[in-house]
Amino acid sequence: MKIVVVGALGKVARHLLPLLTKSGHDVVGVVRKPEQLDVVTDLGAEALLLDVETSSTDQIATALDGADAVVWSAGAGGGNPDRTYAVDRDAAIRSMDAAALAGVRRYVMVSWIGSVPDHGIPEDSSFYPYADAKLAADDHLRGTSLDWTILGPGSLTDDAATGRIERVADGTALERGEESAVPRADVAQVAADTLREPLTVGAFVRFRSGETPIPDALRG
Repeated sequence: MKIVVVGALGKVARHLLPLLTKSGHDVVGVVRKPEQLDVVTDLGAEALLLDVETSSTDQIATALDGADAVVWSAGAGGGNPDRTYAVDRDAAIRSMDAAALAGVRRYVMVSWIGSVPDHGIPEDSSFYPYADAKLAADDHLRGTSLDWTILGPGSLTDDAATGRIERVADGTALERGEESAVPRADVAQVAADTLREPLTVGAFVRFRSGETPIPDALRG
């Protein structure tokens, strides 16, 4: 399978690229800076220079030509609301339209556990632009004809992978105030396993660390 990972040097994608290449996939990592190309290559993937923030739908579609799947793991990183909307909403939406244009059926979006209309983030919060942008992108993806999956991990940590998660209902972990943390390495494994699990198509998989092996959780 040829898989294009957008945002290839994000903290989740750095774990994901080696997982995919070691599984025998043809992996293309999209980055926006020339100095990042060698890092992607060192992680075992083919590097592609493309600034999705400023690229048109047609330009992104060209980058996706011949791919079987797209994983969106890009983000503005917070701090600048305008750029957050430009990347996490607008560029993400263009990438979905580009996937359809290029004939790429499978699309996996890395979102967050609280991406629901009543997420409860106040508009004066610095986190609000991210929550609002991700919700808009997720809603757009749900309205496409792509074979989509949205991944909603809880708060991300740099702990070692456990290989185990717990799926949660819409925002449950947040609403109850319960611990919702999950290692980025496990999020990457969830993304990798999602690509080979047909039962995740059309699903929003919200999860945190737990006791269920990831493949079993994705079938649950």
